[in-house]
Parts: sequence; structure tokens; C-alpha cells
Amino acid sequence: MTDQQIRFQDGASYEKMMGVWSRIAGEVFLDWLNPPAGLAWVDVGCGSGALTELIVERCAPALVEGVDPSEAQLVFARQRHTANLARFQVGDAMALPFADKSLDAAAMALVIFFVPEPARGVAEMARVVRPGGAVSAYAWDLLGGGFPLEPVHEQMRGMNTPPKMPPHPEAAELANLKALWAGAGLTEIETRVITIERRFEDFDDFWNTALLSPGIRPLVEAMTPADVDLMKAGARTHVRTDPSGHVVHSARAHAVKGVVPA
Repeated sequence: MTDQQIRFQDGASYEKMMGVWSRIAGEVFLDWLNPPAGLAWVDVGCGSGALTELIVERCAPALVEGVDPSEAQLVFARQRHTANLARFQVGDAMALPFADKSLDAAAMALVIFFVPEPARGVAEMARVVRPGGAVSAYAWDLLGGGFPLEPVHEQMRGMNTPPKMPPHPEAAELANLKALWAGAGLTEIETRVITIERRFEDFDDFWNTALLSPGIRPLVEAMTPADVDLMKAGARTHVRTDPSGHVVHSARAHAVKGVVPA
């Protein structure tokens, strides 16, 4: 998904920067959902297809519809998909291109805070899912420091260069997710916290991955070399390095699920 500030237009870069994180969180998320096989899914804001591929690999779906506003992201998603179970199209989370009650399950991965009107996005998922079907999402705990690139964000804020943020970071708060799902008329609502780790070869690997973020790179490129060095040094103090020199960093997401009533 995109907004006027943060635009994800390079599928390969997004995959390295965030897709890996999304898959790690997505594995926990799908285990929690524990869906039956044979469902028709929609992956809303599918981006590079990280969650789409997990659904295909782990959930034995009948099909997966991937929708995203970025054609560049969808090109990457189509190229990586080989199972012939997923279809990808440009679309808007607030106006999904599907008939009422035409799908069995809807999921949103790392998207809810990018939707201009989060309540409309949830209502759209509820609209296209049949009664008894599941509507679910997970998103980074941005306000609580759970974002995977938080070490860089923290240092940027300390240097009075705040990173670009999605328009609605508050939408990912557990209480707000629950309220959004209830507001869409969903029932049997549950939430949970997902805490994960990712391993990087060293700090430079972590740093170079962070620079792929469109919310970070333009700001860093506008800095003086001295300020970049200061930012790197500060960010280094906020990550954990194991005895072999690998950076092992954790992130935290909030998840929600609910059922479309009969």
C-alpha cells in the first residue's frame, strides 16, 4: 500500500527490506488463524506477495486474489508466484473489485495504517467475505516501538529528522484494531501480539537494508556525511549483536481476526 509520503514502487527492494519480516510474522499469523484448506482468499495490499505466497504454501487455498495499488509491486509478486493459485490486480483497499460475499477469507498484512480510511478498508473486507468467513490482519506496533527499523527511526528522531510515517499508525494499536473489527460488524473478535526476530550478517547488512525504506532513504540522502555517520553510530547502539558479529533484531506486530456474521 502507499500514501502521499511513502511509496513502495520497487518490489525487489521491498522484499529485502520488509517482505522478509512480513513472512516471518506471517508464519505466526497463519498458524494462529489455523484456516481450513480449500478457501478462496483475498490478500489486501499484497505488495510483493509475501503473505500471498505463505497462504499458498501453508493453507492449501483454492485461490488467492492479490490486490495492491502499486503495479511495480505486483510485477514482482507475479514473477515470484509459480503455483498458479494466485491472481494479482491493481486495486484500492477501500473499494475492492469483488462482489459481495464472493470470497471465503480476507487478510491484510502490514497495511491497515496505510489505508486512508481504515474503517472503510475493514468494511470492504467484511463485504466481500461470505457469512462465517474470516477477516484478519497484522501490522507493526509503530507507536510502541515494534517496527523492524525502529533503531534507525529512534536515532532519526533524536537528530530532529523524524522518519516518514504512515497516515494512521494508531490503527495498529490492539484496542483500535478490535474497535475497527467491531465497527465493521464482525464477531468472535480476537487479538494477539506477534514478536519475531530476524538475523543480519552484520550491522552494515542491517543498515543497508534499512536504507531501502522509502521512509528513510530520502532523508538520509539529504544529510551531510558527518550526520550520516552519527546516525549510523547511534542506530548501532540500539541493535543486538551476537558473539559472531551477526545482528539479531526483534520486531513486534499486532494481529486481529473476526468472523463475518450470518
